[in-house]
Amino acid sequence: MVTVVLCPGQGAQKVGMGRDLAERFLAARETFEAIDDALGVRLSRIMWEGPESDLTLTHNAQPAILAHSAAVLAVAGERLRPVALGAGHSLGEYSAYVAAGALTAPDAARLVRRRGELMLEAGEARPGAMAAVLGLATADVEAACTEASAGGAVAVPANLNAPDQTVISGDPAAVERAGEGCKARGAKRVIALKVSGAFHSPLMAPAVDGLREALPEVPFAEPAFPVLANASAEPVTTANDARRLLVDQLTAPVRWVACMRAAAALQPGARFVEVGPGAVLSGLLKRIVPGTEPVTLGTADEVERFLA
Repeated sequence: MVTVVLCPGQGAQKVGMGRDLAERFLAARETFEAIDDALGVRLSRIMWEGPESDLTLTHNAQPAILAHSAAVLAVAGERLRPVALGAGHSLGEYSAYVAAGALTAPDAARLVRRRGELMLEAGEARPGAMAAVLGLATADVEAACTEASAGGAVAVPANLNAPDQTVISGDPAAVERAGEGCKARGAKRVIALKVSGAFHSPLMAPAVDGLREALPEVPFAEPAFPVLANASAEPVTTANDARRLLVDQLTAPVRWVACMRAAAALQPGARFVEVGPGAVLSGLLKRIVPGTEPVTLGTADEVERFLA
């Protein structure tokens, strides 16, 4: 049976993440140490001891989640083979390229830390907001965003997470108007998110040049298997396309529904394995592709059961 590897994105972090892996598996411990050395920061200490306020900072949370995914891959990667396809949610796309051998874990961690810094700077330059819309079809959310964008303020669908779950992003006033428009169209809930910027929206444009400059500074090999790009929901097979689409991803929506439907169509009957903290992507997959039974590999116990 072939495997589709799924890698989680920001929001999956929590204090203590990955510590049990480091305590039980040498390969995991070595992965965390290599990433600490590459960053020049004891990221693992922040992951394991907090405080939460430090861990949730964008430039810490992003490499922390990638480090957790990379540690699981270091321990269980051989047992996942053959891998036919990879996909990652937002920063998880970088983790998927680690799984595909296109990036080393230390290089990827340096990239996503820089990405987080750039996104934070863009958010400080033009403060934004994000909100999760639950129980409303994507087309209705898109209509509410279009209606709410006026006077130079924009609101856009940023994360198309499930057929009835979309995150909107943009200028605070426009996001608030879009949220009200979603409620008027029948949304069950609109939940404001604690974020440092309007991710995956035009407000992230100031981060584009910095990321475009950072990507060529690390070796990027041809991926051993295709990785579905968030920005296009199409399989990427070359390093050049990977770099281009990772830049596009900053201001484009995460087309997660399309990615998961593409994965199911490209690899019918494949085993889906979520690698990293939490089980958010597994839950979304079950709603997008009914009948799938994904495996989650995040804790030492889950990894040990998988290897047994």
